Amino acid sequence: MNTPAPILLVDDLEENLLALEALLRRDGLTILKARSGVEALEILLRQEVALALLDVQMPEMDGFELAETLRGAERTRRIPIIFLTAGTTDRDRRFRGYEAGAVDFLQKPIDGDILKSKVEVFVELYAQRRQIALQRDALQAQRDEIQRAAEALREADHRKDVFLATLAHELRNPMAPIRNGLQILRMAPDSPMAAQVRDMMDRQMTHLVRLVDDLLDVSRVSQGKIELKRDHLTMRSVVEVAVETARPVIDLAGHAFTLDLPAEVLWVDGDLTRLAQIVANLLNNAAKYTPERGRIGLSLRRDGAHAVIRVSDTGLGIDADMLPKVFELFTQVDRNIHRAQGGLGIGLALAQKLVALHGGSIHAESAGANKGSTFELRLPLAEAPHATEDGLTEAQAARSLNVLVVDDNRESAETTSWMLDLIGHHTRTVHDGAAALAAAESETPDVILLDIGMPGMNGYEVCRELRKRPQLQDTVVIAQTGWGQDSDRQAAFEAGFNHHLTKPVNLDSLSRLLADIRA
Repeated sequence: MNTPAPILLVDDLEENLLALEALLRRDGLTILKARSGVEALEILLRQEVALALLDVQMPEMDGFELAETLRGAERTRRIPIIFLTAGTTDRDRRFRGYEAGAVDFLQKPIDGDILKSKVEVFVELYAQRRQIALQRDALQAQRDEIQRAAEALREADHRKDVFLATLAHELRNPMAPIRNGLQILRMAPDSPMAAQVRDMMDRQMTHLVRLVDDLLDVSRVSQGKIELKRDHLTMRSVVEVAVETARPVIDLAGHAFTLDLPAEVLWVDGDLTRLAQIVANLLNNAAKYTPERGRIGLSLRRDGAHAVIRVSDTGLGIDADMLPKVFELFTQVDRNIHRAQGGLGIGLALAQKLVALHGGSIHAESAGANKGSTFELRLPLAEAPHATEDGLTEAQAARSLNVLVVDDNRESAETTSWMLDLIGHHTRTVHDGAAALAAAESETPDVILLDIGMPGMNGYEVCRELRKRPQLQDTVVIAQTGWGQDSDRQAAFEAGFNHHLTKPVNLDSLSRLLADIRA
C-alpha cells in the first residue's frame, strides 16, 4: 500500500490556500496548509513533505526567508520548493529564490495544468525516495538478521566451549577428596572413619559421573540446555558435599572455616550435584579471593518458605560498581584477577543459571574493597517426606519386590543384588539373555533389572521376547546401561522397557523407583 505524498501549501491568504487545495486534491496526496512561515516550520518539525509551495509575499517571514531557514536545517534542507508570486519575477528576485533553494517559480494567476504537472514530478520523486528507503531498510533488516544468526552461532559455539572449560575445571574438584579417601583406606582400611570415607567417595563419584554425562551430551550443551535430575533431598546433604569438594582449597590457604547448620532438617526438590556445585563454587571463590589465614563462614537457615545459605568471607571484597556484574559471564574483579588462580570467570554466571532452574535466587553483598563479601543463596523448601509407624520413610517402607537382575558382568550383577537385598527386596541373578527368559518364565518377577550391552542376545532383544509372554506383559522392565543419550532412552522404550537408568546406577534413585512401582 502506497503512502500518500504530503504537499505543504504556505500562503497568508486563506482563499489562496483553499484554491490551491481544490486544484491539487486527489487520491494519493495529503494537503498540509500553513498561513505563515512560523506555522510552516511547526508542521515541518512533525513530518516530512514531498514538496513545499511557498507564497513569496507574506508578512513577518516572507517566502525567501522561509526557504533560507529550511535550507539551514538538516531535516528540511532537501525539501523541493516552488515559489508562487503575484509580483515581478525579475532576474534578481529569481536569483535570490534559486539561491534560497527554489526549484521553480510560478506566476499568479497560476495555470492549473502546469502546477499539477510540476507537482506530479515531485510526487513521483517522493515515491521513488520512499521506495528506496524501504528497500534500504529491508536490506538493513536482512543484514541485522544475518548478523544475529551469526552471533547466535558464535554464542552457541561459545557456550559449548564455556561448558567444556567448566567441566575441565570442575572435574578436578571432586578428585581431591576421592584421592585423599583412597590414601586413608590404604593406610587404615578398618578404621572407624572408613565408612564415612566410603560414603564421601561415593558422593564425589556421583558428582564425577554426572559431569561426564553432561560432557557427552554436546548437542544439549550447545543449545544452552541443562537437564536437572531432581531428587527429594536435604540441604544438609548439599552442604556436606559442597564442603567436601571445597575443603582442600580452604585448608590450603590456611583459612579458618566455620559451619553453622540448624537442628531442623530442611528439604528441597533439587539436583544434589548441581546444588552442591553452586555452594562449592561460592566456597572456592571465598577461598581464592581471601588473603591467607582469613575467615570463611557458611550458614544454613530457614526463612519462611525458603532455605537460605550464606557464604561470607573476610577477603578482598567487591566494589559497588562491580556488584551488579559479578554474575555476568567471564567477569572477574580487575584488581583481584591476580588471585583468580586461572579461573575462567564463569562460575558465578553458571551458578546463577542453575539456581534459577531450581526456582531460587542468588545475590552478592559487599561493603567495598578489602571488606569481604557475602553471597546469599535462596531455594524454595519442599515438604518433609512422611514416615511410617516404624520410623521409615514411605520410600523405605515400600519393599519386598521380587527382582530379577540380568547382567553379563557378574560383579555388577552381584553387587546390585546385594544392594537390593539390603533394602529388603528379593533378588535373583542371571548373566545372559536365554537365562533371563527362562528365569522369568519359571517364576514371574515384579521387576526385571536388565542390562542392554550383553553378548549374544542384547537387552533390547531380551525385552522384546519378554513382552511376547502373556504372563510378563505387566512386569516392570528397567534398562540399566552405560549409554545415556536421548536416542538410547528412546530405543529402550521402543523395545518395551518401562524405565531407563544410566550406569553406575544410584541406589537412592533405584530405591525411589522401586518404591513407586510397589506403590
